[in-house]
Amino acid sequence: MNWNEVVDRVTPHVVKIETPEGHGTGFLCLYNADKSVLGIATAHHVIAHAHRWMEPIRLTQYPSGKSAMLQALATRVIWTAPQNDSALILLSKSEVSELELPEKAIPLMPIEKRLPIGNEVGWLGFPALGESANMICFFSGTISAWQAEKKAYLVDGVAINGCSGGPVVFSTPADGVQIVGAISAYMVNRATGEALPGLAVAQDVSYFNTVAGHIKSIDEARKQQEQQEQEKRQSAPSSSPSTESGEDATSFKA
Repeated sequence: MNWNEVVDRVTPHVVKIETPEGHGTGFLCLYNADKSVLGIATAHHVIAHAHRWMEPIRLTQYPSGKSAMLQALATRVIWTAPQNDSALILLSKSEVSELELPEKAIPLMPIEKRLPIGNEVGWLGFPALGESANMICFFSGTISAWQAEKKAYLVDGVAINGCSGGPVVFSTPADGVQIVGAISAYMVNRATGEALPGLAVAQDVSYFNTVAGHIKSIDEARKQQEQQEQEKRQSAPSSSPSTESGEDATSFKA
């Protein structure tokens, strides 16, 4: 799959995340079983201040330009992992119905896998560059290293302010498009005292996979409970008395 095809596939899943402090990028990463709840993944530092101080968060989808405002507590629940710069906003699908997000999220790379050094990846975001802040931009680079202690990739590419939280994607003919990380930071080379080209930091998706696992467990537990309750109702003898004529006791004639 060419990069232009990947961009076309991923773009509808990407949102701009605005807070009173600034903006970043996020992406649709999960639904619960009945699709009544969805999750928007991003970098923790994008929403940290708004989350702590219960400030509103606006999600905008491009190119439609439609947006939704998320008020604290009333419309959102945020799971965070500051140590991995990861956050996941859980909310009712009805709260963001105007965004027209895809009905199926792009698969996350399985938690037990990671990309080897040398693979090319791409990412999308909203760079804070004047008018470009309202334009989704595409970047690409090669994985240069893996930071095991942080569960993060170092990528030979740029990560401009505003792109934090954007999806890092990888594509193969066998597995199709997968999200392998989220842009977290840009490590500048200051060996000479000046800012020289550095490396982008892409946090892996292990935390998002973990939250998705919790959501799946809740769905399975709820489904099992509903099945047990249904079985009890079906096996319980009827307790409604009948009249001598065979009519139900609750029936009557005017």
